[in-house]
Amino acid sequence: MTPADVITEVRKLINDTRAPQRYSDAELLGFVNQTLKRMAMSRPDLFLEVGDLSTTPDTTVQSMPADSIRLVEIFSVKGGNTITEVDREVFDQTYPGWRSEAAGAPVNFMRHVRNPNVYFLYPAPEAGVILTAEYAKVPTDYGLSDSITAPIDAYFPTVVDGAVYLAESVDDEHVNSGRAKLFFDTFTQGMGLALGSRELTDSEEAGLDPRRIS
Repeated sequence: MTPADVITEVRKLINDTRAPQRYSDAELLGFVNQTLKRMAMSRPDLFLEVGDLSTTPDTTVQSMPADSIRLVEIFSVKGGNTITEVDREVFDQTYPGWRSEAAGAPVNFMRHVRNPNVYFLYPAPEAGVILTAEYAKVPTDYGLSDSITAPIDAYFPTVVDGAVYLAESVDDEHVNSGRAKLFFDTFTQGMGLALGSRELTDSEEAGLDPRRIS
């Protein structure tokens, strides 16, 4: 899926295929990129990435990269030991001096319950520690012919619906007629459908019990 593919379908739905066109490719590309960012805020699980995560040495408090929506999981020190998640409140109560220990290879991480882009490591990492982690990533601004890496191609109709909604929202006629809202509704429904299907695909009971899938 590329923005150009999306724009082709958008032009069909807004009846903008013949010259002179109401919207330039650049304007519709902006709508596509806006749609992807709206999707990322509503469904960050569609924009997950596993990769290297740099750390700040000699401090237990760590921040996610600027393109992070939220931390999902930390798996290990790259090329080293695994890292286990623990509860910071419990850790504080049972081992109050953990923050002052010498830096080394972290063995535990803790979430910041009020900030999804801040986390804690125990012990504080020494210089050069890289983690293997998963986080929801803000989608980049794509060019017309770039391949959209997230969400997967199955969400192509949803991206189209979102871009059509933005295009139609510019026109008072389509706002007043309800056409813009129609595409907004299908856009939000498209993002929610996959959540409802998880019980069928991710649960053993749902997969084995016909009563759960009838």
